[in-house]
Amino acid sequence: MARYGRKSRQKVKKAMHERKRGKLRSGRSGKKVRSRKQAIAIGLSQARRAGAKVPRRKGRKRKSSRRKK
Repeated sequence: MARYGRKSRQKVKKAMHERKRGKLRSGRSGKKVRSRKQAIAIGLSQARRAGAKVPRRKGRKRKSSRRKK
């Protein structure tokens, strides 16, 4: 079974084209996106907002706050 729907593929494709053209900007800061991974992440988050079939985001990894003796 497919993990991603058609709409999610279209959103990622559009984000990648915008990145290539230099038009894709990040959300809060509005800086120009240069990395391919970030462009894919932006496309997937837009697809999630549009209600497309996209797997949930994985939780962030936390730094261990253990003290060394």
